[in-house]
Amino acid sequence: MSADPLSDALAVADARSVFSGGFTAGGAWAIRLYGRDRLKVNAVLRGGCLLVREDGGEQLRLSEGDVVVSDGRQPYVLCSEAGVEPLSSREVTVDAVTGMAQLGEGEDVVCLSGHIDLSRDSGELLRRALPELIHVGADAAEAPVLRWLTGRLADEVRTQRAGGEFAADQLAQLMFVQVLRVCLAESEGLPSGWLRALADERLAPALCLMHGDPGHPWQLEELARAAAMSRTTFAVRFKEAAGVPPLTYLLDWRMSLAARALRQESVPVATLARSVGYTSESAFSNAFKRAVGVAPRRYREAATGPRG
Repeated sequence: MSADPLSDALAVADARSVFSGGFTAGGAWAIRLYGRDRLKVNAVLRGGCLLVREDGGEQLRLSEGDVVVSDGRQPYVLCSEAGVEPLSSREVTVDAVTGMAQLGEGEDVVCLSGHIDLSRDSGELLRRALPELIHVGADAAEAPVLRWLTGRLADEVRTQRAGGEFAADQLAQLMFVQVLRVCLAESEGLPSGWLRALADERLAPALCLMHGDPGHPWQLEELARAAAMSRTTFAVRFKEAAGVPPLTYLLDWRMSLAARALRQESVPVATLARSVGYTSESAFSNAFKRAVGVAPRRYREAATGPRG
């Protein structure tokens, strides 16, 4: 792995960003959107609208250039104004070519919609690190880049040129990276997790060490020294930010790496065990089963199908 924890986490979680369309709207309109247990993304390209959370959270006014990411656990409503009876997104007629729907009358509002598939992230590495709702305003530091990316994404969706589907997927991935960078810059709203720990400049060097060489038998003293803190101060600060002690984080990270390797590679379990810091296959297998619930070989079989 690299010493870039953000890139590592995106790779290990196998996060896949997909923008499948969106809608144009005018007049009085409202639509209820479902994350289906995936991260739901909306980018406002034109006009503005109101986001109403159905869990009783505060309403959010969205403007042109804004991007929101929901954790997908609760549906929410986008609307011209509160009180308009929403259509379900499942009931809306979508253009088969562009994936765009028409709501109300007119085109005062244009919004792209998509999701981030985290189905391969069995440990919910990304989801647990993110707040329920991320709002990147048009005035945020990363907004100009996001605005450019959403503009290019809209062009790909609209023009349907050769290679457009592949280009749209890559643009969607870059949009998600920019959103995560906003989270790092505005870390006060982050729950305890690796992303909040990475946002802490004092803790980041220790995270980079663990990510750069996960097989090394890191000790608390070494990690504290990298953070220029005493053992006690480092341990307390790390747990407060990450939600777990440093060596527990290292164990969890090793298991995330191992799970991805078992899903994607045919490397022998004994070799994999050594790569994540275990001197014996049995010790690794026991640790993996405690963390994931099944032995490594059973996990691989379930993820890839029986091998002949």
